[in-house]
Amino acid sequence: MGFQRIDVEKARELIAQNALVVDIRDGHSFANGAMPGAVQVSGDNIESFVADNDKSRPLIVCCYHGNTSQGAAQYFTERGFKHSYSLDGGYEAWDESEAEL
Repeated sequence: MGFQRIDVEKARELIAQNALVVDIRDGHSFANGAMPGAVQVSGDNIESFVADNDKSRPLIVCCYHGNTSQGAAQYFTERGFKHSYSLDGGYEAWDESEAEL
């Protein structure tokens, strides 16, 4: 496995250190709320995202609940991203933690 699973606190640390954030949820869900600086990536723009971004920057992948993001994080690792992370609990966990702050 070339990616790591992380919790919301670790994601916040990485975002503070200029991590890229990829959201693989559908466009409607993304439009209704997303992590700071997140880019919505789908089959329509994934190749350009891979080609256009710095693969040395940490990359956090977010989905709904933290399951699909694991496969996507592995995909990005296989495409040359050196530090790919899957957010445990996905956007749901992120949103819950934001409500607690």
